[in-house]
Amino acid sequence: MGMLSNKIRINAHVQNHVTVSGRHADFYRKYASFVSKTLKKPLFQRFIHWILKREHIDKSLVQDIQVRVFPCQKKNGNSLAGRWRGDAGKILIFPRSFEFCRELAGQHGSEITRSYVKSRALATLIHEILHAKYSSDEERVRRLTERYFSIYTSNPKTIDFERVVFEKLFKK
Repeated sequence: MGMLSNKIRINAHVQNHVTVSGRHADFYRKYASFVSKTLKKPLFQRFIHWILKREHIDKSLVQDIQVRVFPCQKKNGNSLAGRWRGDAGKILIFPRSFEFCRELAGQHGSEITRSYVKSRALATLIHEILHAKYSSDEERVRRLTERYFSIYTSNPKTIDFERVVFEKLFKK
């Protein structure tokens, strides 16, 4: 079974419109390391392999999965969770801002914040992998992402807490 974990790496490239103070750099490095470890977990990798088979997506389409250290803002100011670059077979996964995470931790505690970061990373990778097949059908990709993430989090071997956090935070 070919896993994608060997294609996951951390990349510290700074994306457009983002400035990072030295004070926050350590936070972002730890965030990227946590996300990378989360995405490489064997149970999740088996689940991704299952999605690839079920959707008939050739895993060779995904050449590189980069967990970016620093956030990326769209021109409208919103943060970007991920991006599929089909021309290069690349998936980019971006963190939430330091400010967002600090506010979330202040309101809900560090356990919920970690679970949110984990859930966001898992859902983003599922979403971007689906773009390999359905590149121009965002509605279908979103629907399938929600469906597959729900399947993954309903598995008794995954933490049910993540599903609850996903529903509270993503479905506002």
